[in-house]
Amino acid sequence: MGTADRIIRVIIAAIIGVLYFTGTVSGTLGIVLLVFAGVFALTSVISFCPLYAPFGIKTCPAKIKK
Repeated sequence: MGTADRIIRVIIAAIIGVLYFTGTVSGTLGIVLLVFAGVFALTSVISFCPLYAPFGIKTCPAKIKK
């Protein structure tokens, strides 16, 4: 997972967290979004997204072999 992808995931997770804890988003939708925010935060911390592997998506720049 690339740096830009990690930063975007953390920002999205923070926005969802703020919306939930300020009461802007509540109920079932709020809980579902909060779970997504937790998944985004976790995957950005460990630098791995399990959904990227089956689809062959790579957001990390390739290392140049010498």
